[in-house]
Amino acid sequence: MESFYSIQGEGFHSGKPAYFIRLSGCDVNCHWCDVKESWKISKDQYMHIDDIVKKVSKSCADIVVITGGEPLMHDLTILTKTLKDNDKKVHIETSGTHSLKGDYDWICFSPKKFKEPLEDFFSISDELKVIIYNRSDFKWAEELSKKVSQKTELIMQPEWSKEELISPLILDYIKSNPKWRISVQTHKYLNVQ
Repeated sequence: MESFYSIQGEGFHSGKPAYFIRLSGCDVNCHWCDVKESWKISKDQYMHIDDIVKKVSKSCADIVVITGGEPLMHDLTILTKTLKDNDKKVHIETSGTHSLKGDYDWICFSPKKFKEPLEDFFSISDELKVIIYNRSDFKWAEELSKKVSQKTELIMQPEWSKEELISPLILDYIKSNPKWRISVQTHKYLNVQ
């Protein structure tokens, strides 16, 4: 769908420069999604992997974030291998609803209530990022946290349209539950892509 050099605006690696590859296609369909235009795939969106890697190489990025939509609707084996052959650290942001295809340095697992994730992601993810939209999401986040590895970073992030309402609730929650940390969408505050 698009690719660009910016900063990682959310999650564990927030604030780091990164090159983003946003892939089209999503079958999770979150009603609050802020990139609904990524849901559909059209033939004119396809690019050759070499062309993608050339664009990445023109940036100063060490980290490449593959996101979507739901990026794992695609087999990313060749793309991730080519990026790693070019000395890039490859991160993925996924809801975990499709099997992992590719080689990654960081897996941000952000499951959604709208489509159940595959069990494999609970043991392989580096980061569990739960979007908090309403109060019931705190209970859901705790249920998810019991299934991940002890090494997994636990992150709560307010859904952007309710950020002013939800952020204070998250702050109070993590003060009482310090295994969690908060992530805000820094790139939206800074008005960068």
